[in-house]
Amino acid sequence: MVTQQDSPYNWGMVVDIDRCTGCQACVLACQVENNVPLNTENLYKQQRIYSWIRIERYWEGDFPDVKARFIPILCQQCGNAPCEPVCPVYATYHNNEGMNVQIYNRCVGTRYCANGCPYHVRFFNYWEPVWPESLRNQLNPDVTVRSRGVMEKCSFCVHRIRRAERKARGEDRLVMDGEIQSACSQACPTDALVFGNLNDLTSRVSKMSKDDRHYKLLDDKLGTDPNVVYLARVEEKVEEGAAAAHG
Repeated sequence: MVTQQDSPYNWGMVVDIDRCTGCQACVLACQVENNVPLNTENLYKQQRIYSWIRIERYWEGDFPDVKARFIPILCQQCGNAPCEPVCPVYATYHNNEGMNVQIYNRCVGTRYCANGCPYHVRFFNYWEPVWPESLRNQLNPDVTVRSRGVMEKCSFCVHRIRRAERKARGEDRLVMDGEIQSACSQACPTDALVFGNLNDLTSRVSKMSKDDRHYKLLDDKLGTDPNVVYLARVEEKVEEGAAAAHG
């Protein structure tokens, strides 16, 4: 396991479930920012669609008081990632900034990492990416257009991170809190996704990660040590008297 002791940065994210409305703005922003191919009807019918972040919907309660709940799922950037030791070509590894890195030109598409990932956030690129002529100018030049046969996943918009780090080094300082936003956190209309440096104890993401509502997906069962922290939904408490009055 790689530690962050030799780096001032430990990039992580906090997802506030109480704020998520399931609008999927983060999904679309990630798709556009990272040159994720379009999921057409034909690919859907073949069960070959994918996105780097997905919104899972589940239902809570009994009819007629059933409520829809939403939870964004992305690469958890595990500190003890089960996808890393199974890769035969070391295409995925953990760096000293808290991220699970994917090297696309080293990947040979064995899909061992996808089989090892308990969160199902790694996807195999079955097709050469194709965009309509009207959308080709929107491709991000900072992100590789992956060819068929490689594994893909969320990278915390690492190109944005590297750009900010180079700027900070040139100015002889550290990256400031809020200076970097991943595409998903920038697009979220309810501010449910917060990205930042967990090593900075004064940063917003570091403070939120210590909230009483915090938890990590399956970490207590798997010991994966994710860098994505979730904040549980706040449930409304109805006073007994008020509940009785409404019958």
